[in-house]
Amino acid sequence: MMDLIKHFLLIKTAFKCQLIIFFLLSWGLIFPGQGGCRAMDKTLDFTLPSPTNETHRIYLGLLNDNRFSLGQIKAEIVIIEIFSMYCPICQREADNVNTMFNLIQNSPVLKQKVKLLGIGSGNSTFEVDFFKNRYSIEFPLFSDPDFSIHKKIGEVRTPHFFGVKIEANGEHTIFYSQSGEVSDPEKFLKTLLTDSGLKQQP
Repeated sequence: MMDLIKHFLLIKTAFKCQLIIFFLLSWGLIFPGQGGCRAMDKTLDFTLPSPTNETHRIYLGLLNDNRFSLGQIKAEIVIIEIFSMYCPICQREADNVNTMFNLIQNSPVLKQKVKLLGIGSGNSTFEVDFFKNRYSIEFPLFSDPDFSIHKKIGEVRTPHFFGVKIEANGEHTIFYSQSGEVSDPEKFLKTLLTDSGLKQQP
């Protein structure tokens, strides 16, 4: 009888463990190998299509409608949000990211040096446009429907933020890479600027 009870308790414990792991995976709390770029990765090796929106092309400092790399963006710092239209945290944080964009644009110095863009992981152009319109996003968003970019950057969780420093010769390096919420846009932006070493004087 005691052996039967012990066996039952073992099965019950194993079942509980499986349930816990299932829910953790569902909420993205544990996701092996998906924390971001590896330590040796210093650049983001991908290109994007030039925006069809002329305002966005001007914002990024692009001279034509060809594909471009991050190093071609006219900025000293580029902040990249990896998002998904279906990500509840991305939806919840959209207003905070918009606030961060406005903080940059309202600064005569920062608006010339810092640019923001988003990449919709696994999202079609239609889905990215839906997200953009639903949350009144003014900065450029790009689709990554086949996850090709997502795979190159380490299959990070969403939302994920990269801070990239652009050198005068067009080369770039990653100085910030982290998944999670913005929460406080002003504090988050300050952290990025501090980590980048950007001189905020004209």
